[in-house]
Amino acid sequence: MTHDHDLVLRPTAAQTEAALNPPPGRNGGDLVVETLAALGATTVFGLPGQHALGMFDALRRSDLRYIGLRVENNAGFAADAYGRITGEAAPLLLSTGPGALTSLAALQEARAASAPVLAISSQVPTAGLGGGRHGYLHELPDQAASFRGVVKSVHTVRTQSQIPSAIAEAWTSALTVPHGPVWVEIPQDVLLAKTPIPVVTGGDTFPEELPPRPELTAVAADLLSRAVRPAIIAGGGVVRADASKKLRQLAERLQAPVVTTFGGKGAFPWTHPLSLQSWLEDRHTTDFLEDADVLLVVGSGLGELSSNYHTFEPRGRVVQIEADLGKLESNHPALGIHADARLALQALLETVGERTDPAAPERVREVLAKVRERIASQELTLEQDVLAAVRKALPPGAPSFWDMTILAYWAWSAFDAKAPNTMHSAQGAGGLGYGFPAALGAAAADPTHPVLAVSGDGGALYSIAELATARQYDLNVTWLIVDDGGYGILREYMTDAFGEPTATELTRPDYVALAESFGVPGVRTSPETLEADLAKALAAPGPSVVVLPAVLRMFAPTHLD
Repeated sequence: MTHDHDLVLRPTAAQTEAALNPPPGRNGGDLVVETLAALGATTVFGLPGQHALGMFDALRRSDLRYIGLRVENNAGFAADAYGRITGEAAPLLLSTGPGALTSLAALQEARAASAPVLAISSQVPTAGLGGGRHGYLHELPDQAASFRGVVKSVHTVRTQSQIPSAIAEAWTSALTVPHGPVWVEIPQDVLLAKTPIPVVTGGDTFPEELPPRPELTAVAADLLSRAVRPAIIAGGGVVRADASKKLRQLAERLQAPVVTTFGGKGAFPWTHPLSLQSWLEDRHTTDFLEDADVLLVVGSGLGELSSNYHTFEPRGRVVQIEADLGKLESNHPALGIHADARLALQALLETVGERTDPAAPERVREVLAKVRERIASQELTLEQDVLAAVRKALPPGAPSFWDMTILAYWAWSAFDAKAPNTMHSAQGAGGLGYGFPAALGAAAADPTHPVLAVSGDGGALYSIAELATARQYDLNVTWLIVDDGGYGILREYMTDAFGEPTATELTRPDYVALAESFGVPGVRTSPETLEADLAKALAAPGPSVVVLPAVLRMFAPTHLD
């Protein structure tokens, strides 16, 4: 009788030949790139450094495509976007010490946004490990300690034989829901030493699924079926799980209005009769959600932005579906269902009853009308016209990546993403400099669509060096820089709080001339010509820069009322 544990995968003839006769000249770095290729990776991002040269030398003996950025943090942002667009673990190759540490802000964003990034860093030689002070270049007493509070998991390699399994384990961790960045570090001497280990050919990994507990979905289905005023908040977990169609089916069956969080843009059709769109920073929306007798929260932790700065106080029952166990019921008591959004929504669809509520669309229209009236009273025509011009110029299927800038804050609430997984920003961790390098990663992932990056002039200065990357790899990215001469949103915050701003004004370059010095076409536009100039730039192949000199204002918040 054969038992499951007796089954052994037999190597193919080609695998046997490769194992018995490995090509000469391989080192530990080859084990890294061979493992990545065996796992299904096709593109890697990063920067070389002295301790990591074994990995980078191995790249030229592989079929992996390398996209080299100019700053490690920007390389991390590019890998983050590649992971968001493809759903694959994006390899990020880094060197020791300063190179590794410079990626921390990008990895924090990837963790907050559940973007799968596989960071592989070198380490000082094995003799320098253990916490002593040996004086090696880039030496840290415990490099991995800097990453343990940022990434999902840390994997340390000490010998060449550990490389394939450690990388495969990290890959599985990155792609197990909730997705996220992981960290692998390998000493310099292990990467450089010649290896007798056969070519790595097997790499299948199977991230575990996270199904809901059936007794919990049964209770949730009963609550939703009997609800009088159900509503749904859809977060980024719906987008990452590719569950938008299931969300729409459930909302229509329940006749439940849906609001999407800023991370969940595109999870529900913007113009659907049940769509409350994304006006979460508005008291009218908050009041509506508080009035729901059953509120279904899918793929959101109801954090600061999604709860109108923690002013949201639900009065009815809350059902929360969340893959990140740390976010489950972290802000509000709920029927907490620890599960992947797609699997949980499918379970609800199989058990929930159908509701009829002809008044639901009218209640949605009333809320949106109140929101429009509130915004209209603030005389913010310029801001709305600029955002509308961007939407008209951007093809419906094209992805956009937004830095932390006033136009992005408008977009969170007021921009129609048109489709799931097409609008991304750094709202997870909130660091500057995300938009342009992330757009480069997205363009590397899918060259069939133009990609839009949106930055303010302050954020643009974080990533200006990547114009060279865009030109070198001829990536199809148009970069819209809204130039207001400083950190515009901080200027507003400080003026509101203290009467005048400090440290917010910036001397900046001529961005058009600077772009052209990199060989990237640039144009200075105006609010009146933005749509035409942006559409023309997006339609042209390769990178381009569009500069809009404009001082934009934010709409008034409601959480301070």
